Order: sequence, then C-alpha cells, then structure tokens
Amino acid sequence: MHASQGRSAGLGLALASAFAFGGSGVAAKPLIEAGLDPLHVVWLRVAGAALVMLPVAWRHRQLVRSRPVLLLGFGLLAVAGVQACYFAAISRIPVGVALLVEYLAPALVLGWVRFVQRRPVTRAAALGVVLAVGGLACVVEVWAGLSFDIVGLLLALGAACCQVGYFVLSDQGSGEPSPGGAEPPHPVGVIAYGLLIGALVLTVVARPWGMDWSVLGGGTAMDGTQVPAWLLLVWIVLLATVVAYVTGVISVRLLSPAVAGVVACLEAVIATVLAWVLLGEHLAAPQLIGGALVLTGAFIAQSATPRPPSGPVASGPGGAGAGAGEGAPGERAAVRR
Repeated sequence: MHASQGRSAGLGLALASAFAFGGSGVAAKPLIEAGLDPLHVVWLRVAGAALVMLPVAWRHRQLVRSRPVLLLGFGLLAVAGVQACYFAAISRIPVGVALLVEYLAPALVLGWVRFVQRRPVTRAAALGVVLAVGGLACVVEVWAGLSFDIVGLLLALGAACCQVGYFVLSDQGSGEPSPGGAEPPHPVGVIAYGLLIGALVLTVVARPWGMDWSVLGGGTAMDGTQVPAWLLLVWIVLLATVVAYVTGVISVRLLSPAVAGVVACLEAVIATVLAWVLLGEHLAAPQLIGGALVLTGAFIAQSATPRPPSGPVASGPGGAGAGAGEGAPGERAAVRR
C-alpha cells in the first residue's frame, strides 16, 4: 500500500514537473516580444532561481570540493546552454516546434551510448531514433524547404545537444559513489549549484546591466491580452524553474528514472497546447502528426534499455564500466532541463 502511494505521488510530481517546464516558453516569449533580449530573459530566469536555491546550495556546500567538474558541467550545459539556446530559438520559431526539436535529445543520447561508449542498443531504441527524426522532418516541413527560420532550428538543436550533456552528467553523478566512498551527490544540491554557476556564466555572456529594465514594469501581450511583465517573470522563476526542477528530481526518487522520463515526454505536448491557447500559435496537421512521431520516438528511445555489453565496456567520457541497466544515460533522461 505504501509503495502504491509513493508511486501515485511520484506520478503526480512528474506531471507537475512536465506542466511547469512546458510553460516556460509560453511565459518567456511575450517578454522577448516586449523588447527583452532572449539572453536577458534567460539570465533573469536562472539568476532568480539561483537566489531562491541559495539556502540549498549552502546546505550542500561540500559538493564544491567533492564534485567540482560535475557542478561546472551541469551549470554550463544543463542550465546556461539549454536555457540560452531554447529561449533564443523561441524568439525565432514557434514554442512547440522548438521543444519538439529539443526532444531529439533522447535519440542523441542513444547515439552517445552506441558510438562514444561503444555499447550496443536495442532495435526498439533504433526504431525510436528513426521515428523521432522522421517526425522532426514533418514538424519543420522539409518538403517546403524548411519553412521555419534555419537559425532558430539550429538553436533548438543546440538545446538538444546541451541536454545530451546533461543526461550524461546525470549518469556520472547518480548511482555511483563519490570519490573516497562517500554518498552520491544529492541531485537537488547539484541543481542548486548548477543554477548558481549558470547565473555567473550568463552574467558575463548576457551583460544584464545593459538590459531594458523598464520592460518589467510594463505589460506584455499574450495573444491580445495584456499581462504584467513581472507576473510572467515570477512564473518563469518560481514555477518553470524552481518548482519544475525540484518536483522532477523528487519524482525520479519515487519512480524509476525510465518511468519518470516517459511522463516527462508530456512536456512537449503541454507546451504546444499552451502555446496554442495562450499565444495563438497553431500547427498544421502534418506538423501535429510529426510531433506525435517525435514524442513516440522519444518515448521508445527513453524507455529502451541498451543491451548489456558482451565484453568489457570501452572507456569514454561516459565512464568506463557504466552499467546498461538503471544507470544508463538513456534512462537518466528523466531529470528534465
């Protein structure tokens, strides 16, 4: 009974995380259209969340000594890289399209497993990759000569590549002991320091002292409806970042990584629906079909476990001897961006 309650709570938290993450682009795009640079919106999001998570970072301050490389990689890829590429992408292409392109990440993770770690993957995983790529072709309408901004598509693909780095780092930082036999790094602590490092990096890149702060005191338009800019900022910082990351991590603890990751695939659906309702961004029928194929491919790639290696696993950035079971990067994709 207790296990059943824990699973139900985990599913609820995973759904909450998907909803929270799915709304980030919808809340950010009006701010960008009101005059804020995409990098400035990213900086506001990450810096605000970092301030909220400061007490958590202090509680897990030993991570700075025990896992500096993990924290640095997490901050650069999972926070700064993903957010900057994604927000820059939605300034040029629809939110739903940007997120669907980003959902190539589970397929790219399997490419990492196959060609970098040199471990075989299942046929189901390969099918997932084919479906995801084919669906993406429908989403971007390749038969029309890429009807969307090519730079926006490349930025969205950059966000997907940064997510691959995130998944690989999650694989290294979870399920294995820290140096000296200590407990594995606490995921919420890693998130807190990732936000802090990401905020520092983005401060240098975005140079927020040149931002038009007056935009935050005015209103923004969401499909013709005026909404206070500060309210959207609170949405992005508290709901789409802090709540999204924390509920996602806790859901992984209560569920298996693979199950939580499958639920997280709903993020793309939620983002597309919210963009349709709140921003008036409509996708054509072939794009909706393509989106369904991308999500189906991501679902299969996410839940497919790489086959156990027949011999010694080759050393590589993913770590020598990484197991093909629960700790596989493809399954660690449960922790969202």
